[in-house]
Amino acid sequence: MSLKEALHWRSATKSYNGKVIEKEKIEQILEAIRLAPSSSGLQPFKVLVITNKELREKLQPIACQQPQIVEASHILVFAAWDEYTPERVDSFFEFSNKVRSLPSSATDDYRLNLLEMLDQKTKDQHFMNASQQTYIALGFGLLAAADLKIDATPLEGFDNKAVDDLFNLPEKGLKSSVMMALGYKDEENDWWGKLERVRRSNEDLFIELN
Repeated sequence: MSLKEALHWRSATKSYNGKVIEKEKIEQILEAIRLAPSSSGLQPFKVLVITNKELREKLQPIACQQPQIVEASHILVFAAWDEYTPERVDSFFEFSNKVRSLPSSATDDYRLNLLEMLDQKTKDQHFMNASQQTYIALGFGLLAAADLKIDATPLEGFDNKAVDDLFNLPEKGLKSSVMMALGYKDEENDWWGKLERVRRSNEDLFIELN
């Protein structure tokens, strides 16, 4: 499929048939998420990849009983950093410079300016920014899934604190942000997928400033 065809093909799947995604396909989706851009390249989040049935049964009641949680092949939980600590930022730049064979002096000005800017923000503002980065990665995952003809659903509407506690995220310095279900559509019961796609027109959506 072309990019346009993949985008027209996908929809937010409401019911899955339980079929397991092939390993090579899930790896491609995760790779797209890994390669997604993020602010300053920090990738300030982790992604929990959940297939365990018992865990998903515990997750469903704190996620508004959404059926995709237990029906899909995989559930991804995007968990953002709870704050940008100097240790986390320094660790990233050390890693980045090593990969690029650069001396630390090559990025010191940028790193120090970034730390100074972050120091002026609250911990809540740190999490808000980190959480926003997870949505970029989510978008890349959704697009990769569509390209592979894997059905997917972005999921909000869950009890963030309960999800954090379920997966011991506070101990890892993380807080849940958004989730994604991946699998294969239950063609008979996925009523949403049978409806006409509704999107605003270009004229209504875009404002051109020439």
